Amino acid sequence: MVLIVASLCAAFLLGLGFVIQQHAAARAPADERLSFRLLVDLAQRPVWLAGIGVMVVGQLFGAYALGQGKLTIVEPLLAANLLFALPMAALWSRRSLGRREWAGALTLMGGLVMFVVAAGPGTSKVMLVSHESWMIAGLTIVAVVMAVVWLAKRTSVAEEATLLALGAGILYGLQDALTQRTIALFPRGIEVVVSTWQPYALLAVAIVGLLLAQSAFEAAPLAASLPAITIAEPLTGIALGAGLFGQDVRLSGLALGFEMVALVLMVIGVLAVARSPVVTGGIGGSPTRQKDPSRAG
Repeated sequence: MVLIVASLCAAFLLGLGFVIQQHAAARAPADERLSFRLLVDLAQRPVWLAGIGVMVVGQLFGAYALGQGKLTIVEPLLAANLLFALPMAALWSRRSLGRREWAGALTLMGGLVMFVVAAGPGTSKVMLVSHESWMIAGLTIVAVVMAVVWLAKRTSVAEEATLLALGAGILYGLQDALTQRTIALFPRGIEVVVSTWQPYALLAVAIVGLLLAQSAFEAAPLAASLPAITIAEPLTGIALGAGLFGQDVRLSGLALGFEMVALVLMVIGVLAVARSPVVTGGIGGSPTRQKDPSRAG
């Protein structure tokens, strides 16, 4: 029961933090999108800093839950931040969510739960990961995120927000892996921590991930971005766990079939929410702006 309460508290606080951040980011100038000037601007806004603080507290609850329970139980509960965030964003803007938004969010959540349960990721078996393995994983993620950002700049504003959020979610998954490894170094002494590369890579990934997320929040309402973050972060974490840390992931015929169906459901859920009137109508923040044609080239 304590595990469930901690996970749901984390989900609620994460959702609230995202809503507050988007409320502040939506008021930033459009020309600051994908520029570090956006983070400098937002850092001067008390409301945004409050949103970051709420999110950090939620992450602490989430870290406690992950430390006490199985990933297959905790991860879907943490992802429930989407179900908290969407109605809070609509309430903030004095609007209401429709059947499409609820159906999309629940479909996404159902797909995520199905995937995590079917994959059944276990605990890490590999304590030491070679520098070459980290480099291959890191470069692969960087290449994917760069491709996503490149594509985002050539789409409509609502689609740009979804793609930027997808990139942020992927980086958040890498951030989770680096956080886990950095924390594991602390028992060996602070001098060991500061002499290794993981903390500095963690800081860089966290900053770029935050920039992509806030750029997505600036571009369009929360419904356009949060679903993509919700699925990208845990899936990236599971992929890194299996590829780098030797976590057992079920890939048998039946399990793989459920995983494929789950991925389809998650994509359907993201598209249903991201292309709903909540996004295209500009609910949850400033109205969805038209893309500047000069940015597409």
